[in-house]
Amino acid sequence: MPHGSPASRRALLAAFAAMGLTRSARAQAWPSRPIRMIVAFGAGSGSDIRARVIGDRLAVDLGQPVVIDNRGGANGFLAAEAVARARPDGYTLLFTSNSTHAANPALFRRLPYDPIADFEPVAMVGETPLIIVVNNDLPVHDLAGLVAYAKRQPGGLNYASGNTSSRVGAEMFKIATGIDMTYVSYRSNAQGITDVIAGNPQVMFSDASVGIPQVREGRVRAIGITGKQPVRALPGVPTVEAALGLPDFAIHSWSAVFAPAGTPAEIVAKLNAGIRDILNQPEIRTRMEEEGTEVPPLDPAGVGRFVVAEIAKWRRVVAQAGIEVAP
Repeated sequence: MPHGSPASRRALLAAFAAMGLTRSARAQAWPSRPIRMIVAFGAGSGSDIRARVIGDRLAVDLGQPVVIDNRGGANGFLAAEAVARARPDGYTLLFTSNSTHAANPALFRRLPYDPIADFEPVAMVGETPLIIVVNNDLPVHDLAGLVAYAKRQPGGLNYASGNTSSRVGAEMFKIATGIDMTYVSYRSNAQGITDVIAGNPQVMFSDASVGIPQVREGRVRAIGITGKQPVRALPGVPTVEAALGLPDFAIHSWSAVFAPAGTPAEIVAKLNAGIRDILNQPEIRTRMEEEGTEVPPLDPAGVGRFVVAEIAKWRRVVAQAGIEVAP
């Protein structure tokens, strides 16, 4: 059969069509085995808590187990790189935050993964303000008291941070108020707040899902919120903007699910619909509203556009916070 002849072209088109049908059949058969959801933070972190809630319900909807695989530390590099290099077949997902997909591009000149090119955006899980908590023995009961204490004892306060949102929020606060606190790094905010309870570090800008339970149990004291609105679960705790008169002071963390680049669109769409349905369940919605979490109703393309905008925003935020970019 001569190369380029009508017959050869028909054969080539038939081959491509067969490949498309094969991919479609694979997507339709998905899932036929357990799905692994790699979480970019340690057990007990805000991301871990939400990943497990979504994973449990997603497993029921899909009829296959969703196995949570915590890979905390290294600024989320380990988890993000593992998913970026995974087979794009819908059986490996990344549950992560703005740390890996917005802050890291601003904090590091080189990354072992590309937050845009290496992933298929799947679904947003929510945007949440940080809760500013202090050790119960610290003689500080509000944000003005924290600022005054820090100014009386320059360098006398340490703050815990288990992710980039926590760190950047604290650094922005330092610059806005003119105080000094020393950064102490942790693999997750859950580990960090354990040490805040013990007394050193004394301060933390915590994920709401990690901080609120500790506040309710009386283990730490909440003195502020980094969002634009108060949080229903913490009545009487003011925003930084309202308490200190700092206009436009706001920083939120967000969570989202991603798949490796090249994952079939049918699978991504099915996951997006499933996760959005879970987030609309009354029990889940109520819990997230209490934490001040907003869930943008985005399709996968909308999540992709959101991430692009967030990378640009976090580059501005990191510059404003005066954090040195790592090589």
